[in-house]
Amino acid sequence: MRAFVGVGSNLGDRWAHLAFAARQLRATPRVALVRASRVYDAEPVGPPQPRYLNAVLELETSLTPQSLHAVLQLVERGARRVRGTRRWTARTLDLDLLLFGDQVLRLERLMIPHPALVSRRFVLAPLAELSPERIVPGTGLSVAQLLAAAPPLDLCSAGRYPL
Repeated sequence: MRAFVGVGSNLGDRWAHLAFAARQLRATPRVALVRASRVYDAEPVGPPQPRYLNAVLELETSLTPQSLHAVLQLVERGARRVRGTRRWTARTLDLDLLLFGDQVLRLERLMIPHPALVSRRFVLAPLAELSPERIVPGTGLSVAQLLAAAPPLDLCSAGRYPL
């Protein structure tokens, strides 16, 4: 199954955290990292905090969405991510399961497509590099169309990095 994962970091060595995530996913059984977008530097959403580096990874996996989500949380913990009680706090590593094939899933701790995907330019821009014509389930719109309609954001390419 083709899956897309958003990766972000705004604490510590941001580049190293993104590379760590890619390495861990490459080493995960039943997961293949197909490609990575460019890395983008973006202003944060929420309270004042450092800027984020964001990218999207395209995966091929035979895991279930729930199993892949569990893997992503393990990778976050491996990067010393601390989950707080407040939303939108700074973090060493944030991994979001954005899309999983054409599936729509609504569970307490996992929603696919990711619920904020349609409005986040810092996710849509790198996703559009990898799959601009992909229709986001439940919207009837392509990634490129959603990107064109997304709210403005201070977002710039930080270039290619070997993720």
